[in-house]
Amino acid sequence: MPKLPRLTGKQVLSAVKRNGYEVINVRGSHHYLRKPEGSKLVVIPVHTGEIIPPKNLQSILEHAEIDIELFLELL
Repeated sequence: MPKLPRLTGKQVLSAVKRNGYEVINVRGSHHYLRKPEGSKLVVIPVHTGEIIPPKNLQSILEHAEIDIELFLELL
């Protein structure tokens, strides 16, 4: 299994959006995404210039039901 890359919230947001998720709400620095089919809600913190910790990134990918290999392709 490949290691998770160190990414900002903006980079993670764009990769998850490429997988079919749409932003449904923005509250402060947190973006709420959902697929049009009505899947789980995914929350991504987009703090300017800050790297998302690996555990948080792993949790985001689990909620979005994206495996690491697919996520690396979406980047």
